[in-house]
Amino acid sequence: MQNQDLVKLEEKLLEKEERLDKEKEKLEKEKLDLVKIKEEYREKLSKSSGLTSDEARNELLKETEEKESQAVARIIREKEDIARKTADKKSQEILIDSMRHGALNYIAEYTVSTVKIDDEDIKGRIIGKEGRNIRAFEQATGVDVDLDEEGIIRLSNFDQVRREIARRSLEKLIKDTRIQPFRIEEIVDQTKKEVEKIMFEEGEKLAHEVGVFNLSADLLSMLGRFKFRTSYGQNLIVHTLEETKIGIHIAQEIGADANIVRLGCLLHDIGKVAEGEGNHVKLGAELLKKYNMPESVINCVLEHHEDKPFSSIESMIVYIADAISGARPGARYEDVEEYAKRLTEMEEIAKKYEGVADAYAFEAGRELRVIIDPGRLDDAQTTILATKIREEVSRTLAVPGEVKVTAIREFRAISTET
Repeated sequence: MQNQDLVKLEEKLLEKEERLDKEKEKLEKEKLDLVKIKEEYREKLSKSSGLTSDEARNELLKETEEKESQAVARIIREKEDIARKTADKKSQEILIDSMRHGALNYIAEYTVSTVKIDDEDIKGRIIGKEGRNIRAFEQATGVDVDLDEEGIIRLSNFDQVRREIARRSLEKLIKDTRIQPFRIEEIVDQTKKEVEKIMFEEGEKLAHEVGVFNLSADLLSMLGRFKFRTSYGQNLIVHTLEETKIGIHIAQEIGADANIVRLGCLLHDIGKVAEGEGNHVKLGAELLKKYNMPESVINCVLEHHEDKPFSSIESMIVYIADAISGARPGARYEDVEEYAKRLTEMEEIAKKYEGVADAYAFEAGRELRVIIDPGRLDDAQTTILATKIREEVSRTLAVPGEVKVTAIREFRAISTET
């Protein structure tokens, strides 16, 4: 009985398997039919539209893009409106935060050009027999010594490093009491070495303060001269520290290269303590080329007063940081009376020359415009006169930076009919 049941079950399974095979064949046939129908419809569509399948797909994508472009444009406009509303506020926040980072705990030591004395008899020893001591001192230090004011000795020279050497030397000589030419030369030589060491240490300290550790010893010594250099009353070490910290923070906020900004800010005024003729921008760039500094850093120096168009976002940041530090309230000052006097003296120097009709001082005394009488001087004489005036102004007046003299010779012939 069991054998019969197994046979019947086996027969049923075989029948079911046959039915499944038939269904499978039917499905395969239907699948092939569908593929054939799809191809037929594709061919009909291509014939009716004149497009290939790739062209049809591209056309569909184009239609979709045009359909959605208005929505995309609307989103862009909304984002732009939001950006405009928040941009000013965000830029103010960046600048204010940058200025906060530029706050210093450094106390500037302004160069003192006077030495206080308790006894007026000291002046006699400083002068020496027949003035030999004071002559030796002035020759060794390169400064002028003024003994006219009671209680102090005034030291005069445009070079503040020389004045500092003279001040320190004079204080040592007064304490030493052995004031004589040989001793004067010895003390001045010692003080020069002392001040050179101080300048190197100050330059190294300044560089390390802003995170620069690979400058040459010569550049560090030149940076140290900032300790004894001021611009409109603002000490250059203070200004450089402020500017560099502000510049670095701005660069970090907007994603600029902070290392380029760091070096650009640190070295932007290096030309003010460099030797040579020309303004500090030109001198600074030439000096940095000599020491193989990166071109991007040199461009920051060349462009920080907009003497040439900005070549990078880093140059713009150095310019902005310089302006913030120099323009903040209390950063710089100048005696208004002395300022007006200097401008007047510049104009008077030019007017005393033959052939000058008038003269005007501009740009805080950095430019002198001279009007020439065309009937008295020709073009060649005008060129020579401009050079003479510039040399005299530079020699006799304490004008910061390079003086530009522009001589204008204009001939006019006017005819009227009555």
